[in-house]
Amino acid sequence: MISGTVSDGVRKTFSPSRMRLGFSLAEVLAALTIGAMVIVAVLGIYHRAEHSASAALHRLDHARLPGEVLQRIAEDLDRIICSSSDAKVTIENKLESTASGKLIPAARLAITRTIRDVRDREHTFEEVIWQSSYNYESLIDGLVLYRSHSGINLEDKVLQQNKYDWERELFVPICSGVTFFKISASGAGAAPVERWDGPPPPGIVVEISFAEPYKGVDGTYEVLDEEKIARTIAVDRTRKIRFNIVGGTSTRDEGKDEGKEEAEDTSVSDGKSVPPGSSEKVGKRE
Repeated sequence: MISGTVSDGVRKTFSPSRMRLGFSLAEVLAALTIGAMVIVAVLGIYHRAEHSASAALHRLDHARLPGEVLQRIAEDLDRIICSSSDAKVTIENKLESTASGKLIPAARLAITRTIRDVRDREHTFEEVIWQSSYNYESLIDGLVLYRSHSGINLEDKVLQQNKYDWERELFVPICSGVTFFKISASGAGAAPVERWDGPPPPGIVVEISFAEPYKGVDGTYEVLDEEKIARTIAVDRTRKIRFNIVGGTSTRDEGKDEGKEEAEDTSVSDGKSVPPGSSEKVGKRE
């Protein structure tokens, strides 16, 4: 029991049951409101940080994956094609249709190196094929980039030694979600061509992109130029390069040319040749 004195000198006792033991409704609502505001602010900061991190990772992946693919293609060209090998390059470009009806640029690159035996019969020593095509079993609305290796020369002599030929020639998926893949052959001063079948060209231009395509006027889907990752690969880096030095004629060379012209020039008088610098004067005989 708790006793207390109230007005008029009356002493009263208060029971503990009559004292307030909790928070009022207004206090509870104020606490919930403040807590909800704090949680919303923290979640907003977390969402912005996660969005910034995903954007940074997307920029890194945007250039990393195409760079690795282009580097692998360049390594295949450097390994198979050399100045003394009988190599052949085949380049084809086309439009691949997807399940949604999109026409996406696709390409195929075949690098073949052949040898001849003692009976002059031709055999495929090594062949690598890069091609992009649409996989209808995939849920991704984009192309899949495949790579195939075949020939007498085994790429992995441990794993491929006991395999059949059809097992070695299987197309292995490298990456998916490709929205633009184009290969062209470039020559010395000539415009790139999208179809090639013959000896290796001086250079090969490979373009790839994973960005979202847009529909063009002709119905095909294109990618912005700034979203494309391109690389020009020199086919034979050991070739002899001719350098043409273009420059103006020096003053010393001009002086030599003028002296030579003066030496060759002769003064003719009365059927006689008078060399330059002679003290004899040229004129009519009196």
